[in-house]
Amino acid sequence: MKVLIIEDETAAARRLKKMISESSKETEIIDVLDSVDGSVKWFKNHPQPDLVFMDVHLADGNCFEIFRNVEINSPVIFTTAYDEYAVRAFEVNAIAYLMKPVKAADLDAALRKYQKLKTASSPAFDYQKLVESLQTDNSGYQKRLLLKIGQTIRAVEITDVSYFYTHDKIVTIVTAENRKYPADYTLDQLEKMLDPKLFFRINRQFIVSSKAIREMYVISKSRVKINLHPPIDAETAVSSERVSNFKKWLTEES
Repeated sequence: MKVLIIEDETAAARRLKKMISESSKETEIIDVLDSVDGSVKWFKNHPQPDLVFMDVHLADGNCFEIFRNVEINSPVIFTTAYDEYAVRAFEVNAIAYLMKPVKAADLDAALRKYQKLKTASSPAFDYQKLVESLQTDNSGYQKRLLLKIGQTIRAVEITDVSYFYTHDKIVTIVTAENRKYPADYTLDQLEKMLDPKLFFRINRQFIVSSKAIREMYVISKSRVKINLHPPIDAETAVSSERVSNFKKWLTEES
């Protein structure tokens, strides 16, 4: 059995490699990758392995980006530090997963599941469906963001976000409870991902939720200033070219 490991933590990759080899003597670890970009390139230039062990969040993004760029036909066992909601999503989609730190007993069970599914000639997993179920709602817009903070992964619900802003090319997420998280997206990317009924790009620096708007002031014939909650010491005026659409958004938002 040829196995590919995708894991960005060197110690975790080394430990997983050792555990897999001990669990299955006939297993050959053909490569160990540590990034989305490297994984995409690998799949484009190599035959599909028999099995993939894949960390959900990698150094340059989450593993879902791999599935968006290349077709993967191999069964995948995810390693993850996800919250309960994501574990349920994996179960619903019949995908094997291992919670970090990986335990030998859990690894053995996952490999037995793989062998059972392989013997039964089960249809290929729909990984794209998994990606969509984890991150988007029925309308196709993002319902939560997966963020890597240090060595942990945090899921931030979109409904908890008050606004996104950029400063010195760094995008920050601010929640209603004034918690701040760095985002791995630009505002241009977020603008396409977010439900336009819930969020509006008021200027080049801010995308705001209607729930975050506390007060509005007319500061000129073509500009409107808004006070946000949580408050922030930055320019929060709606740019003149966006004012008309902003007013329409406020009245039509549901």
